[in-house]
Amino acid sequence: MCGLTGFWDYKERLDAPLEAVASAMSEPICHRGPDDEGHWVAPEARLAFGFRRLAILELSPLGHQPMHSPDGRYTLTFNGEIYNFQSLRQTLEGKGHQFEGRSDTEVMLGAFAEWGVEESVRRFRGMFAFAVWDAAERALSLARDRMGEKPMYYGVHEDVFLFGSELKSLRRHPAFDADVDRDALGLFLRHGYVPGPHSIYQGIRKLRPGTLLRLSEEDARRAAVPEPTLYWSLREVAQSGQQAPFEGDDEAAIDGTERRIREAVGRQMVADVPLGAFLSGGIDSSTIVALMQAESDRSVKTFTIGFHDPDYNEAGHAKAIAEHLGTDHTELYLSAEEARAVIPRLPTLYDEPFADPSQIPTFLVSRLARQDVTVSLSGDGGDELFGGYERYFRGLNHWRRLEQVPLPVRRSIGAVLGGPSRETWEAGARLLRPLVSDGWKHRMSGDFVRRMAGTVGARRPAAMYHDLVSHWSHPAELVRGGCEHGTPFTNPAHDLAALDPLQEMMYLDAQTYLPDDILVKVDRAAMGVSLETRIPLLDPEVMEWAWSLPRSMKVRNGTGKWALRQVLYRHVPRELVERPKMGFGVPIGEWLRGPLHEWADELLDRDRLHAEGYLHPEPIRRCWRQHERGEQDWSFRLWNVLMFQAWLEEWGDVS
Repeated sequence: MCGLTGFWDYKERLDAPLEAVASAMSEPICHRGPDDEGHWVAPEARLAFGFRRLAILELSPLGHQPMHSPDGRYTLTFNGEIYNFQSLRQTLEGKGHQFEGRSDTEVMLGAFAEWGVEESVRRFRGMFAFAVWDAAERALSLARDRMGEKPMYYGVHEDVFLFGSELKSLRRHPAFDADVDRDALGLFLRHGYVPGPHSIYQGIRKLRPGTLLRLSEEDARRAAVPEPTLYWSLREVAQSGQQAPFEGDDEAAIDGTERRIREAVGRQMVADVPLGAFLSGGIDSSTIVALMQAESDRSVKTFTIGFHDPDYNEAGHAKAIAEHLGTDHTELYLSAEEARAVIPRLPTLYDEPFADPSQIPTFLVSRLARQDVTVSLSGDGGDELFGGYERYFRGLNHWRRLEQVPLPVRRSIGAVLGGPSRETWEAGARLLRPLVSDGWKHRMSGDFVRRMAGTVGARRPAAMYHDLVSHWSHPAELVRGGCEHGTPFTNPAHDLAALDPLQEMMYLDAQTYLPDDILVKVDRAAMGVSLETRIPLLDPEVMEWAWSLPRSMKVRNGTGKWALRQVLYRHVPRELVERPKMGFGVPIGEWLRGPLHEWADELLDRDRLHAEGYLHPEPIRRCWRQHERGEQDWSFRLWNVLMFQAWLEEWGDVS
């Protein structure tokens, strides 16, 4: 729910009225909160908060924000939900605190008064990003939930500390500087998203999941922003799970999985507005819906979109599951033209370059759900927690083959493969393609050989997986004046010796792909239509439980999500859900050769790329020509470039 923004002009750089600027900053995020708005300023501190409210709990004015503690010490602006606020409220009432309304925001302020900000945030169970001003200590604190369901950007431009839910807000401040971070651009081209803590702009960062940033007045005077501190660590959760693994039998594992997810679902079904769920027909969303229906005395509202292309349509499977569970199901079949009509909205919707093609159907199903509900539960997180991605198995098999060859030998092979230029390998590949089977033709390219050169010489599973999940393997060669920031993939300090290669891939995804791709995709698409999403599988107790399960209870007989599947089979016949994983996408590759060709060709024009000054045209034009001719499917590479180009067209003139 909601959107927040603000700034601390601690050196009095701003001439305009503080409240007017805060209002201007909150206006572009009105989609995050269409029900109410609020602003607050502390003139003596040169501090201002802006807020837009999507009312979910306590619909009366008693839920208005920014909200102040009874003694006036704390002022809070908060985006999200605290699912355990009722139990916290009971504890605080036992300590003498009194509350006027029923909101979790008011309970948070009571917690700050009782325990302080840092201890309180450790007690909160939910999805949240908040800013709180402590007038007694004259300190500003920002915090973000454990897995990063809710966004928070921050940074200093022209001695003004800026923060907010979306970059749209920060752009509205007069001090904002729109210089593109070229190293972050390299990361975007590799992954299709900008990994935190980086953003597309220099000087602006994403607050990492599970962290708290405290900025004191002394910090402000020195213009020094301290590093955020961890209040919760995924690394510690994974290590603890490996050190004290679950030792029960299969039935106990299934019981424990169902109980924890069902309790999380129950906590997340609390709302004063209509609530429903996305239902794709896959394991994760079907499990969430099944447990929602088990918790409810009425039919749960479920939503699915379908496409007429059978390769991208799961609506029929979702409908069969909905009928079995007895949900109040809504499905909408969309044409390819209706799906493509979303593309012009993407740069504004996602705010910084973002290139996961499933952003399109995610927005469409969110828009459908918003017609009937204000809150929708989602099944995201199951793949990362229970080992569901097919790439985990490909990566594991690849690493096992690599391990059979001594590292010095592999490094020598990699050096040989990586020595010749791409053009030399491309010429050789063209000669060899007629001699190989159809299954290998798409691999016979100079780019494929260069990627293999990197994976063959990998010292660590993380390095191998890094190449496996990269769209552009050498993005620094595309970005003028750019390299790449480090990430958990490239820093051995992030490795966990206790994890086997498959679990390490899951851990890396939970640190990077989940918060910076999946959760960004869902948050921006849903909040773009003023819909709140909740994700029960990311409940802390569910995550801790999942990391304690032995790998054999996640992956069995070459299939992932074993424990999750067994829970679902208790509610839905196996034959309704046992089918190959389809994903949630659209045929971008075909569209780029067809109805999107003219749009793409204009954005990828050589002269345009050269004039803009960010990207080297030749590698991009080469991939575009190969894709046009059907020689290679470069959908992901090209979509990354196109989403940057479209974003640049929308936001490149910001100054």
